[in-house]
Amino acid sequence: MDTETISFAELVRGDHAEVIGFAGMPEHYRNRLLSMGLTPGTPFVVERPAPLGDPIEIRLRGFRMSLRRDEAASLRVRRV
Repeated sequence: MDTETISFAELVRGDHAEVIGFAGMPEHYRNRLLSMGLTPGTPFVVERPAPLGDPIEIRLRGFRMSLRRDEAASLRVRRV
């Protein structure tokens, strides 16, 4: 298993990843992601990007969430 921590922006469709933490993200956006269930240790799958590449849809905890790439770029993840 790959233990390297990467940015969310490096993920592509079909990647399975796990949230490690938040780095350099505005507190209000971090709190928003946490309240929606994107907490450290949460596994997710990159489902698909929108037609123009942004936002990107992920699947976690039984639901789908869309994230803007530039806002989520500070989200630290690990491929699993």
